[in-house]
Amino acid sequence: MEPTVFSVSDYLDLVNDTLKMIPSTQTLVEGEVSDFRIAQQKWVSFDLKDEKEQAVLKCFMTTWQLKVQIESGMRVQVKGFPKIYERFGTFKMNVQEVAPVGEGALQRAYVLLKKKLEDEGLFDVSRKRPLMRFPEKIGIITSRDAAAFGDFVRILNNRWGGVKVDHAHVHVQGRMAVKEIVEAFEYFNSLSSDEQPDALVLTRGGGGLEDLHAFNDESVARAIYASKIPVVCAVGHERDESLADFVADVRASTPSNAAELIVPSRTDVAYELETMARHMEERIRDSLSRRGHIVERATNLVSFVLERQKERFKFVYERFEIATADWIPQIRSELEGLGRVLRQVDPKRVLARGYSIVTVDGAVLTDSSKLEVGAGIGVQLASGSFEAEVKRLNGKGQQKLV
Repeated sequence: MEPTVFSVSDYLDLVNDTLKMIPSTQTLVEGEVSDFRIAQQKWVSFDLKDEKEQAVLKCFMTTWQLKVQIESGMRVQVKGFPKIYERFGTFKMNVQEVAPVGEGALQRAYVLLKKKLEDEGLFDVSRKRPLMRFPEKIGIITSRDAAAFGDFVRILNNRWGGVKVDHAHVHVQGRMAVKEIVEAFEYFNSLSSDEQPDALVLTRGGGGLEDLHAFNDESVARAIYASKIPVVCAVGHERDESLADFVADVRASTPSNAAELIVPSRTDVAYELETMARHMEERIRDSLSRRGHIVERATNLVSFVLERQKERFKFVYERFEIATADWIPQIRSELEGLGRVLRQVDPKRVLARGYSIVTVDGAVLTDSSKLEVGAGIGVQLASGSFEAEVKRLNGKGQQKLV
């Protein structure tokens, strides 16, 4: 039987098809990273070395598949599938996921990612938002089985009751943790403004770097940064530190401390109200006292002014009485003299001696040249009056007056 002859590309395709039959979901390769490179800010390549056997596995992936910061010298686990690249004829691992291994590698990845996020401004204090003083609804992202959840709810109810808690159950470690935490943030932020909680709490208990790996993941950090709802992060114990803590609006040392920061204490609020009431009462009392002094001063001033005016009026009245006592006899004498003068010039006294007053159209006649024969005149005597007609003027005309 003649052997099958392949072209180079066909043979490489056959090899790749065979390699694809390896169950990549169960294949993890661990080694030390060397010759780490990023090309065109898109392609990531590195070698995975086995120090004991001096073996080298070339690895290839994209920057968006790289969820953690790695560098040469770090020990990592990679998951992917093997492939021969036709263009170069080289065997490589097409990496889908990479994760640091060991405390040293995790710590170094943590430091690298922290610097990257800090340089991008994700930790800036100026962007952090304050919490509402009296929230009505709180969203909490954690495992329902975690002690952190029970501690948080217990302290919350002890300090301030009546707050609605919307719980999103997630794994807090393991391969599912990052995906579920990111989806929880997306869920809460997709709610309408009426349904959204006033604050989100991301929490879990303490642990080492490997246990807290999900809270040091770049995707989780960016989900916190993008949240429209203020975020409180309470991961681990007081000494524990995660990238989620630095990005969150408020960092709590423990889950119990998160509850203390989210809601006030009934006792503290009662004391504040009592203090405010006491201060208000004191201010009102002081205000009334000041106004009482003002009213008293005004009353005294008005009384003083009225007393002065009363004395002034009494003085003027006394002077007026004295003056009128001197003026009245003098005025009476002057009036009597004027009366005598008026009586002397009174026309009625002249008429009483036989004189009369002749008027024409109501005006006293003093010159006969202003009369005409036939004109009507009025004659006023000392007692009574009559009307007459002119019959003769200056010896002319009739001599009879009718």
